[in-house]
Amino acid sequence: MKPKEEEAILIIYTGGTIGMVRDPVTRALHPFDFSHVQDQVPELRSFGCRIDTITFSPLIDSSDIKPEFWVRMVRIIEEHYEQYDGFIVLHGTDTMAYTASALSFMLENLQKPVILTGSQLPIGTLRTDGKENLITAIEIAAAQKDGQPLVPEVALYFENRLYRGNRTTKTSSEHFNAFSSPNYPPLAEIGINIKYNYGAIRYPTSVKPLRIHQNLETNIAILKLYPGMSENIVRAVMENKQTQAVILETYGSGNATTESWFLQSIEDAVKHGKVVVNITQCLAGKVDMTKYENGQKLLEAGVMNGYDLTTEAGLTKLMFLLGMRTGKQEIRSYLNKSLRGEISM
Repeated sequence: MKPKEEEAILIIYTGGTIGMVRDPVTRALHPFDFSHVQDQVPELRSFGCRIDTITFSPLIDSSDIKPEFWVRMVRIIEEHYEQYDGFIVLHGTDTMAYTASALSFMLENLQKPVILTGSQLPIGTLRTDGKENLITAIEIAAAQKDGQPLVPEVALYFENRLYRGNRTTKTSSEHFNAFSSPNYPPLAEIGINIKYNYGAIRYPTSVKPLRIHQNLETNIAILKLYPGMSENIVRAVMENKQTQAVILETYGSGNATTESWFLQSIEDAVKHGKVVVNITQCLAGKVDMTKYENGQKLLEAGVMNGYDLTTEAGLTKLMFLLGMRTGKQEIRSYLNKSLRGEISM
C-alpha cells in the first residue's frame, strides 16, 4: 500500500452478496475481483480521494463468520490505520450486526470511521442496492470537518440509514431496509443530503493510540426462554462445565418463570462462576428486573442486567470481556458500563 499522501479510504471485502456479478454467458452469479471495483461502480472515480481494496481469500459467506475472521479484520485496520482516513468493511448481511458489534469492542480508542455495509442484491444485478450502499458508505467514511472525521466509530450503513454498529440487528431477509436500531437513533439519515445526528455520534474525549483486542472467549450460551421449557434443557446449558457465560433471552422487561428448579439452576451456575446476563426477547425496550416479582427473583439469583443490549452486542461484549481474562467481579462491573455506546444507562 502507498503511504498516505491524500485523503484515502480502504475497502476490506470479506465476501457477501454485494461482491457478486452475473456472467454474461452463463448468467450465473460469481464473485468479481474487488480491486476492479471502479469497473462495476464507475461513480467511485468521481470521489476526490484514493480508494484502495483488500480482499479476503477465500471469500467468506457471512453465515460462516467466526471470531478468527474478526481478528483478521482488526489486524488489517491496525496495520493500515495511519495510511487511511476511513475504512469500509463489505460483509454479508446475515451476521453483519454481530461483526459490527464485535469490531466496536475489539477496536479500542478508535478515532476513524469503520463502516460496514453490503447489499440484498448483488452489485452486478440491475436493481441492486449495493451501489448506493457502497457509494454512500464511502462518502460517510471520508466526511470530515476541520480535519476530523464526522463519524469516528464502528457504524453500519444500509438503505439510507447509518446506525451505531453495536446497536443494530437484522430485521428483514427480503427488504432493502434489512437492519434496524430499535433502542438508539440513527447516526445519519440520507436523502438528497446527508443529515448527521451529531448528538448521537460518539466522539473521543482524548487522543490515544488505537489498541486492538484479539482474544475472544466463545464458550458462551444463549438460552431463549419459551413456555414449557424443560428442566433438562435448562440444566444442560447451565451445568455445562465449558460454559463461562449464559445470555438469558427473557420475556418483556426481563421476566422468566419462577419455578424453583429454574431459579436454582441459575443460582448454581452463578455460584460456580458463570456470568448470566438478562437480555429481553423484545426488539425494543430494556430489561428492568425490579419492575415485576418474576424479574426480581432473577436479580436475587445473581443474574446481571443487560439493559437495552441487543443479543448481538451482548454476545460479543461477553466474548470481549471474558477474553480479557479478568476476574468475574471486574467483568460484572464492565457489564454495568457502556464501553462503546452499546447500552443506555
